[in-house]
Amino acid sequence: MRRSGGAGKAIGVFDSGVGGLTVVREIFRQMPAEKVVYFGDTARFPYGNKAPETLVRFGSENAAFLATQDIKMLVVACNSSSAYCLPSLRRAARVPVVGVIEPGARAARQGSRGGRIGVIGTSATIASGVYEAALASLDPGLRVFGRACPLFVPLVEEGWTSHPASLQIARAYLAPLKARGVDTLLLGCTHYPLLKAPIARVMGPGVRLVDSARETASQVKAVLGEAGLLAEGAPRPVSDHRFFVSDVPEKFVQVARRFLGPRLPPVSQAGPGVEAGGPSAGRRGRVR
Repeated sequence: MRRSGGAGKAIGVFDSGVGGLTVVREIFRQMPAEKVVYFGDTARFPYGNKAPETLVRFGSENAAFLATQDIKMLVVACNSSSAYCLPSLRRAARVPVVGVIEPGARAARQGSRGGRIGVIGTSATIASGVYEAALASLDPGLRVFGRACPLFVPLVEEGWTSHPASLQIARAYLAPLKARGVDTLLLGCTHYPLLKAPIARVMGPGVRLVDSARETASQVKAVLGEAGLLAEGAPRPVSDHRFFVSDVPEKFVQVARRFLGPRLPPVSQAGPGVEAGGPSAGRRGRVR
């Protein structure tokens, strides 16, 4: 399906915090002419331990906020939200909606040599069974083994991606998957690509790691191209993008640099969840 006009509008992306910036990083890399509006729900972070009905409500509120930003596509850059919110968001949205589950599952299936796939994610994502269902729909013969790794997110948030504790925790979490003999490991949380080094060290060179963020950006590009909404031209300057968070921006800015480097778009406090944390909406983070 192709649509006239609209290619200059932004891609809206939301996540519970900073993890979705791995998807934004890939959008910047694969589609440099695109404009991005990002919302991180930092006041209500983390999502991985929330009830399904809470995740559905948060997802609806986040999507409604991004709809006010004149977007041409909605990207749910959170595995926990994608696991529970996509059907309702797709029914309500007037723009294409892409989650992180389906692209990651397809890449894992294509990359698996022996049909034994491990999936790691938050407690909510693993409890949902959504990756098992997605992979079964692609190939019923696959053996899928899920493992919740809740401490990985705070390790990334603290910047402990190279800390000895990260390797120790990775060994504890991943030992059951190694024992199962998985040949492919799907990183089912957008924070986890920043822990690729310790994860790869634990799993060994024979196990392929699948980055759902990269695959999601590829899906975004394909959907926009099919709809005739793919932006063309020179790369966007950083100032063209807009970042919003629901808590005070300073902590987000500090962590976001680990994902995107020192040059960040302006970050403002706005959107759902603002009442739950921090002062009034509209506060700007200082990016130096």
